[in-house]
Amino acid sequence: MPELPEVETTRRGIAPTVEGHVLRRLVVREPRLRWPIPDHLPALLEGRTILSTGRRGKYLLVQFEHGWLIVHLGMSGSLRHVPPAEPPRKHDHVDWVFDHAVLRLHDPRRFGAVLWHPAESGPVEEHPLLANLGIEPFDPRFDGSWLFRHTRRRSASIKQALLMGDIVVGVGNIYASESLFRAGIHPNTPARRISAARYEKLAAAVRATLEDALRAGGSSLRDYVGAQGESGYFQIDARVYDRAGQPCRACTTPIRRLVQGQRATYYCPRCQR
Repeated sequence: MPELPEVETTRRGIAPTVEGHVLRRLVVREPRLRWPIPDHLPALLEGRTILSTGRRGKYLLVQFEHGWLIVHLGMSGSLRHVPPAEPPRKHDHVDWVFDHAVLRLHDPRRFGAVLWHPAESGPVEEHPLLANLGIEPFDPRFDGSWLFRHTRRRSASIKQALLMGDIVVGVGNIYASESLFRAGIHPNTPARRISAARYEKLAAAVRATLEDALRAGGSSLRDYVGAQGESGYFQIDARVYDRAGQPCRACTTPIRRLVQGQRATYYCPRCQR
């Protein structure tokens, strides 16, 4: 699933194309995504100027003068520039057509979303999908103390706590495994049993991991590509993710794999105790 680095990479890729430009047409070929695309959305947006783009967790936010589009890439989606004359492929569900460019949403599993939040409903952060999200990992308030305070009653493993999204957003499966390795914390450790000092290391590891992923353009494991069609490369240099049986890059102990909440976790049994 595209996580914070992939979504932010996409936002940075589309921002120069759309910000300050008029949306001429919105072409919806398949409205049946995770939530149906509203029938009236093209009429609502065509001829309107996009003021800015943003991101909250894994959601892209596209601001118009009368509201916001909330776009989610789902499990396997991507949003990329295409030549105006390029015919749609299978699973190309939505086009945003401008005078100078076309953006196309590709979503094979249709787990993504294109939703509308009108300005009269209040700030976009109050939308039900966004209202209960945790803090952004690059927020100055996010540190070890934040993690420590918000995990005192969490009996779940620290890996699961990171993925839930109500403490901190954007630390998806790949980046949780990588952050825990960097912090030297076993992924099965109950969240409430981790000390404040170790949480300081984890908060720093989360931020450093996501910064490295952003520099690499995210991770391309299945269908994800950036706005220009480019792949992300973070997974090439991953220290533990998808490296089961391979030697740890720090101590040469074979990396192990376990399943938590139906998702694969990778760790070094020697470096992460």
